[in-house]
Amino acid sequence: MDPYRRMLLAARARITEIEPDDVDLDRQVVVDLREPYELAVGVLPGAHPIPLRDVTDRIGFVATPDSSIVLYCAVGERSAIGAAILEDHGYTSVASLAGGIKRWMAEERDTVAKTALTPEQRHRYARHIVLPQVGATGQQRLLDSSIAVIGAGGLGSPAIMYLAAAGVGTIGIVDDDAVEVSNLQRQILHRSANVGNPKTESAAQAAAGLNPETNLRTHQVRLSAANAEEILGDYDVVIDGTDNLPTRYLLNDAAVRLRIPVVHGSVFRFEGQVSVFNPYIGPCYRCLFPEPPPADLTPTCAEAGVFGVVPGVIGTMQATEALKLILGVGSPLVGRLVTYDALEQDTHTVRFDRDPACASCGDPDRPPELRDEAEYC
Repeated sequence: MDPYRRMLLAARARITEIEPDDVDLDRQVVVDLREPYELAVGVLPGAHPIPLRDVTDRIGFVATPDSSIVLYCAVGERSAIGAAILEDHGYTSVASLAGGIKRWMAEERDTVAKTALTPEQRHRYARHIVLPQVGATGQQRLLDSSIAVIGAGGLGSPAIMYLAAAGVGTIGIVDDDAVEVSNLQRQILHRSANVGNPKTESAAQAAAGLNPETNLRTHQVRLSAANAEEILGDYDVVIDGTDNLPTRYLLNDAAVRLRIPVVHGSVFRFEGQVSVFNPYIGPCYRCLFPEPPPADLTPTCAEAGVFGVVPGVIGTMQATEALKLILGVGSPLVGRLVTYDALEQDTHTVRFDRDPACASCGDPDRPPELRDEAEYC
């Protein structure tokens, strides 16, 4: 017996197989283990494409060890092996879809078509496609993704432009402010001609000029306890480009409730910091800063000043982390805070862990209630 058959039989003797009728696409993490060239026939709705060879490296981006995971491939062989591998790595609820995608489609169940990149897209994203870590499959993943940017200011400006340039399919822009002359020293999305216009409108205009394929959704509102879940629930990743602590804490709690990763960034004078808060996979913002400090200790950019290029550096780092999360490559800044000092041109990394007593993410069965700033600031 060849080694593959021996491995397959050993895997099937110990793993769980799940029937198509028992798959819950809304509640289970579904992972397609086929190779990129096999996806053209279609995939299960909401499935995460991760080839079997990469499953141990990338499963942590889409699932936790206690998530309910369904693996599938063409006929159920690679998924059986994958289930055994994940069990060996500490994943406690993994099943292999019996019969794979072929049985699923033979029973005329729903699939999502995976269209090939157009010649125009292959030309536009050629420098991505030649990267082994991205390729055509990764570029398609970017085109299928959605990222919300909270704040179209100093941090949001470079983030939005680089997301649009990279081919992120949908970018949500959340801001209730208008462009002012004093913004133009650092908020490079906007132009003098846009002074007085809503920042969402100005930002969308600039991003559309860079990449007309990108779907730009504008939310001309301030994020609040009343609208946070409705707005953010449509997105895969959120970039925090806010400039005030109450909104930052609200965003954190909403993301924990929705289990959406947040790429954090903030700036102060000549300094900035970046981290990634991935709910229940790593620490959240409240694990690092449990409560906001008094208002008199946290001056705004208008009060303290900010060196204009610093938001550009930090916002670009935020876009980098968001794209890594979508692609499932590299090591996102989960549990790490990178600080940047422009005067010394220096960076430091601070490591931190989840707080088991965290008021926001400490208990997965008791997600935080959303509160507006007047209730605690």
